[in-house]
Parts: sequence; C-alpha cells; structure tokens
Amino acid sequence: MSTDARLAAVQPSRSRILGLAPMVLFSVSAMITLDSVATVAASGWRGIAVFTVLAVVFYAPYGLITAELGSAWPQEGGMYVWIREAYGERVGGVCAWFYWVNLAYWAPAVFVIFAGTVRTAFWPSMSRTWEELIVIGLLWLVVAVGILPLRLTTWVNNASAAAKMAVLAAAAIVGIAYAAQHGIANPLSATQLWPGTGIGLAAVAVILSNFCGWEVMSSLGGSIKDPRRDIPRMILIAGIAIVGTQILGMTGILAALPLEDLSIVSGIADAMDLSFGLVLGSGAATTAAYDVVIVLLLFSFVGTMITWSTGANHSINVTGLDRSAPRVFGHINRRFGTPDYAFVLMAALATVLTALNYALFGGNEQIFWTIFSLSSVAFMAPYTLMFPALLVLRRRFPDVARPYRVPGGRLGAWLAVVLAETFVTLGLVLFLTVIPTGQSRVTYTAIVAGGGVVTLLVGIWLSRRRRPAVGEAPDR
Repeated sequence: MSTDARLAAVQPSRSRILGLAPMVLFSVSAMITLDSVATVAASGWRGIAVFTVLAVVFYAPYGLITAELGSAWPQEGGMYVWIREAYGERVGGVCAWFYWVNLAYWAPAVFVIFAGTVRTAFWPSMSRTWEELIVIGLLWLVVAVGILPLRLTTWVNNASAAAKMAVLAAAAIVGIAYAAQHGIANPLSATQLWPGTGIGLAAVAVILSNFCGWEVMSSLGGSIKDPRRDIPRMILIAGIAIVGTQILGMTGILAALPLEDLSIVSGIADAMDLSFGLVLGSGAATTAAYDVVIVLLLFSFVGTMITWSTGANHSINVTGLDRSAPRVFGHINRRFGTPDYAFVLMAALATVLTALNYALFGGNEQIFWTIFSLSSVAFMAPYTLMFPALLVLRRRFPDVARPYRVPGGRLGAWLAVVLAETFVTLGLVLFLTVIPTGQSRVTYTAIVAGGGVVTLLVGIWLSRRRRPAVGEAPDR
C-alpha cells in the first residue's frame, strides 16, 4: 500500500481546504520570526543591508527551487518526499528527523523571548521559575492547538500572520515618527553597511535561518486545493510581503532604539516602549495602544510555533506511514486527522531540554542564542540535500510533469542550486563557529556541534528501526 493510500485509510477525510490566500498567510506566519528580528537589528544598519543582499542571492533562488519541487511532487510530506525520491527512504527519514527535532530545540528559545517580552511590558519582577513555567506551559499549548483539525489551526496561522505584519508596521510607523521628532537613534554611515565580526556575522546566520521555510507549506500538500498551480504563486506573493515588512520593522527599531540599549530578547518591546511614549505622549490611550501591540507580538510567538510544528509534524508523520521511521511518528488521531503522537513527543522532548537549559545557563540571551544555534544547525542541515535534489530529480525523473520550472534551463537550475547550497552551508558554518559574547567556547561548541552529532546519530538509529510492510523484503 502506498503512503498516500495509508494516509487516506487512517484519516477521516482528505479534504483540500487550503487555497492561495491561506497558503500565503501560512508562509508569512512561518517565515516572519519576530523573535529574531531584534537579533538582526542588533547588528545595526548593516543587518538590513545584508538582509537585502541575501534576499536576492539566497532567498530568491531557494524560492525558485521550492516552486519547482513543490509543483512537481505536491504530496503530503514536502521536503521528505523530495529527498526520498532523490536519495532513498532512509536518507529522507533522517532529514525529516532533523526537520522535526529542531522544533523541540527551537520552541523553548522562542518562548524565552515570549517570557522576556512579558517581563519588559507587564511583569518586571518575574522570577526565573515563573519564566520556566511559562515556557513549558506554552510548549503544551502548541500541542493542544496543533492536534486540532487543520481547518481550525489554519485560523490561528492566518491570525498569526496578520499579527506579525501589524507589529512590524507599528514598529516602523512609531520608529520613523520618533526619528522625525527626536532624531534617528542610530545614524547611518557607509561603514555600517558591511558585515564585520561578532554580531555582524551572527546576524548573517540568523538571516539565512529565517529565510528558510518555503517547503513547510508543501508538508501539508494533501490539504492544498491546487498545489501545482498555487505553490509557485504563494512563493512570489509571500516573499514580497515577508521581505518588505521585515525591512520596515527593523528600520523602525533602529530609528528609535540605540544599539547599546537593544536586547535580542526584548528588542521590539523595548523599542516600542520608548517610541510610543515619546511619539504619542503619555496617557491611557498610549498605554492601551502599546499593550495591544505587545499582546499581538506575544500571540505571534505562539502562532510561529503552531505553524512550524504543524508543518514539521505532518512531514515526519509521513515518514512513519512510509515506514522510513518508527511507526509511532505515523500515528494519526482518528477524530481530528492530525499527527497527535508526533506533537506530544515534540513537546515532551522540548520540556526536558527546557528544564536542562534553565539549570545550566544563567542569562536569557545565552539561553536564547545557544538553543537557537543548535536548532538552526538541525534545521538547516537537510537543505544541503534538498537543494541538489532538484538536479537529481531532473535527471532521474525527466518525464514527471513540472508545472513550474526554474527559469534559465539547465544553467538556471545549476545557478540556483549553487547559490542556495553555498549560503545554507555558510549559515551552518557560522552557527557552529560564531560564539556569543560571554559564552564559553567549549560549552557552546559542545552543545551546538556535539548536539548536532548526537541528533544525526539518533536519526540514523531511528531510520534503521524501519519496519517493512507486509510482503515487503526486509532491508539489508
């Protein structure tokens, strides 16, 4: 029985509910990560300059590759399906494991930012115990929402996208208004437009990581109304929105908040706290407006994790159904038609890691950057196989219909793959080598590089626990 047939057999319905608009909003919710906007802005105007350059030389070719793969192989599973078809089930299963487990690493980091924002805006005396409880509680909230039917979680994704764009628009408007009244907080000069060492290189790594995610929509390929037509369109429309709004938001932050006062944990909240009061004046209306924006910001953090966990869990769910991973990942809730066991396993692992991280690290920024770096290494590693899969699949399956093809023929495809592969590899190298200020190199390397090796070994071990289908010859 094929994977698609097994999906149909265990799910109550295979309704295709996702049209172009919700697909665009899903991608916006996934790929605008407000928890990292302040990290990029903390490198100053060079962060925006590098962001723009990388949008051209990495984001664009990556989008072209995903558009071709997603329209030619639109099945549920996304990246896993493409890598499986190019290199085999075991390699695809290991890559899906990396793609899934990075959420367990990343989610605590995002929710540390959530707690830091709550502290800045509403609860200055919050203890670390309460912060840890908030992080763990939010992890399980993601599970509770994620296992609901997709038609319901789609509304969360849509609202998350709208909230993110509203927050970035507010940051841009009040930041620019602040600069007009009081002068720009970080004057622009030519020397600030070239990436240097330290936070400049860290910003490059963060930007490259943030630009990854086009394929997450294809993880839900079985629920898309017309994936062959709409995936390329979604990439174009969402790409413009994602790049444009983030540039505006970072501009607003830098216009209002001096770099020395910009925290990677609460940078957006800090910038708007300053600029709201100085631009709009004091009073109940200003306080209420600020609180609304902060609530939207907090909601966006939760929305990001719900969106990503939906895509990653649906992707690894296919590996369980495909028997390229233990069948526990393939369990589907018969009432809701969602991968419930995968969600629970993700949150359980994230909870354990959260407890360990709070016991081992002192400052919030150290917690954030170390976990974010490990998650980014796990997240970006599968792309090193996904990008060249375009060329492999063109050679292996030349007759598969490709409603969209990377323009430029063979040369265009090679150029897109070389650019994407070069920059995703650069991102991996930077996350492994750029040590945050105040962090021990030995500790950082042990956690990020050592954690990456352990993740790989576990993925290989899981792939070897593959069980053949009835009548299928065992693996040799």
